[in-house]
Amino acid sequence: MQYKRISADCHLDMCWLPPELFVSEAPRDMKERMPYVVDGPDGPQWVAKNGANFGLVNGVGPSGAKFVPGAHHRVDIMAETGLYADGKKGIRRVSDPHLRIKDMDRDGTDAEVIYGILGAASRLNDKEAGNELFRIYNNWLKDFCSHYPEREIGLACLPYGDVDAAVKEIYRVAKLGLKGLELSCSWDMEPMFHPMWEPLWKAVHDVDLPLHFHTFPTVDPKSRETYDARTRRSAMFTAVSGFQMHLVDIIGAIISANVLERYPNVRIAFGESGCGWVPYALDRMDYEWEDRFTDLGLKMKPSDYWRRQCKATFQYDRIGGKLIDDMGVESLMWGSDYPHGDGVWPQSDKYIAEQFAHLPAETVHKITCQNAAEFYKLVN
Repeated sequence: MQYKRISADCHLDMCWLPPELFVSEAPRDMKERMPYVVDGPDGPQWVAKNGANFGLVNGVGPSGAKFVPGAHHRVDIMAETGLYADGKKGIRRVSDPHLRIKDMDRDGTDAEVIYGILGAASRLNDKEAGNELFRIYNNWLKDFCSHYPEREIGLACLPYGDVDAAVKEIYRVAKLGLKGLELSCSWDMEPMFHPMWEPLWKAVHDVDLPLHFHTFPTVDPKSRETYDARTRRSAMFTAVSGFQMHLVDIIGAIISANVLERYPNVRIAFGESGCGWVPYALDRMDYEWEDRFTDLGLKMKPSDYWRRQCKATFQYDRIGGKLIDDMGVESLMWGSDYPHGDGVWPQSDKYIAEQFAHLPAETVHKITCQNAAEFYKLVN
């Protein structure tokens, strides 16, 4: 297939999945612990019997929020396409492979990378059931992507907080033919420079599939439940304004633990990370390494490992567009973030033109297509 545009950050959230999926596919002794759909005050909603709530069926964003006209400009733009109105009729454009392709075509996207349901496991708050949740989702995702294998690049969700289970799932999904792996990161995770992660790095190296980290909350979301409405809005503003920059904790840990030196097949991508912060982070790591951390065993500067094995994705980053040479054009991949409210679908043409107007066409093609095609080993 000849690719002209590849979105390296799109989503398939639980709220858009078939309502019976997890209960029907779970083994008998797990069915009672799986998410399912019941009627709620605002319509059908995803819940679990332990009290977990996953949002409205076919709702807005990863949490399945209620669509409120006028509350979020970008969501209003998506609503104008009939996305949520269709959802209320049971038409799941996000999770129907044939309808999703039409939404991609509407936006001029030839292929997309699909991040999954990692946040659902933390809300379920049941490790064993969460691992089963991911197994079911990954099997379903394999079938979903099989309809358009050159266009749908599904990322398998890995168990969180259980390295042995994650390693087992890495080898399993590699045999399924999925093209990438996604691991949750959160405020309560063990730092990734810890030796406990070593089996995971080896497994990722063995299967030669890229490993992805998406932006993540830096404080326990439950702490916000004690705030009044005004304070919750401030907390949300603070979170969405700065959460991308906390990914430096992940890349700094991986580089300093010598993961990329020891495992050259390990490729890392950061979903919806933005890139304007990356040049400063690289420069800071290089400075500290040269100043007092040359004993870490790195054979190159941290920024060299970044350029060789890492990617940052973004949908609209005016600052990053001015600093491309400082982080390496080869390390950047554009994404539409469909169907999330931070995204630019179905107006990707507009946002690409605005932020890349000063760049040569060859550079724009690398960021919006070529880099992703090479990273995911697509034939172009």
